[in-house]
Amino acid sequence: MQASSEKPINSGTPLQLLLFVDKRPHSGEQIRQIRRSLKQLKTNHEFEFTVVDVGEQPHLAEHFKLVATPTLLKIHPEPRQMLAGSDIAAQLTHWWPRWQNSVETYLASLKSQADTASTNGCQTAVSSITYSTKLIELSDEIFRLNQEKEQLLEQLKFKDRILAMLAHDLRNPLTAASLAVETLELGHRAKDDGTSRLTAGMTVQLLTHARTQIKAMDRMIANILQVARGRNTKFSVYPQKMDLGSLCLEAIAQLEKQFQAKSQQVKTDIPQDLPSVYADRERVRQVLANLLDNAIKYTPIGGSIDLSILHRTTQKVEVSICDTGLGVPQENRERIFEDRFRLERDEAEDGYGIGLALCQRLIRAHYGQIWVDCPTSVGSCFHFTLPVYRF
Repeated sequence: MQASSEKPINSGTPLQLLLFVDKRPHSGEQIRQIRRSLKQLKTNHEFEFTVVDVGEQPHLAEHFKLVATPTLLKIHPEPRQMLAGSDIAAQLTHWWPRWQNSVETYLASLKSQADTASTNGCQTAVSSITYSTKLIELSDEIFRLNQEKEQLLEQLKFKDRILAMLAHDLRNPLTAASLAVETLELGHRAKDDGTSRLTAGMTVQLLTHARTQIKAMDRMIANILQVARGRNTKFSVYPQKMDLGSLCLEAIAQLEKQFQAKSQQVKTDIPQDLPSVYADRERVRQVLANLLDNAIKYTPIGGSIDLSILHRTTQKVEVSICDTGLGVPQENRERIFEDRFRLERDEAEDGYGIGLALCQRLIRAHYGQIWVDCPTSVGSCFHFTLPVYRF
């Protein structure tokens, strides 16, 4: 959905409105409702109404510091004002008389000046609007070029390190899988009496171990390839109505063997009345796998891991994964989501420091947030939010 306008953006129209939307199924109907409301409202002055898709112009959403969509923003005359939520049309009806009054006040202030000063003042006001618009366009272009520059530099550095990272991080699971396959091969060579050296239970265990290691390698390679595209490369996210609770239970079930290997207790708190979310199922599965895998890795033998979901607001659902591991130092809780950042204590451990950075990029692609805190003296809690599906 491209930005559209009732009048040219540089027309100098005294009342200027921006409507920020995303690609959710109900966005089209919301736009139509607001357009109908604007047509029905009595207006004494011309106004400019522009629709902006945050998916196609995220820099504008960042520039105006939006926290949700849809949002209707009055950018002129000052002061700016935001209307957000599902009832923008009703809010618009309430605020419209005040906005009309603000336009009249603005125009009256220009007319109150002397003829020459007034004329210069009008030109200055229109020039100011045009200048602000051009400034936004230039700052957006600088922002885009800086993003491209950072992305190219990141990719160049990544090429220098990717072979070393793959050689180091894939060595352990590759060796473990190879040993399991070799043991299967040797074990199934018949004894002199024609019987196998391996029992059925041992065969199943070895096959499960090999499969687990192969899946770990596949996840590593997928993560590396996605991060190799660069921090600012857009992900292909295909959100739809999704049952988040069932996906969380599936993710836990897929890691059952790893929980059992460390005798870790897993607890869940998933409300029965949890609303559906609007998200890409496979991308969210990827986030859950990374966070749960980290929790298993850093939680000691016999520890516990809790996964809970909270319907935080009418627009957001929050997932929390808490463990009883070492926790994250206060000074590193922001940097831990940077690409390839690792805590000093983890330098000798397997890993390449991109899992959490990847999680952050995936969650942000859903207009959500991800963060970590350590509410107790033991362990850490990773939280992320996803948008509620709205009809």
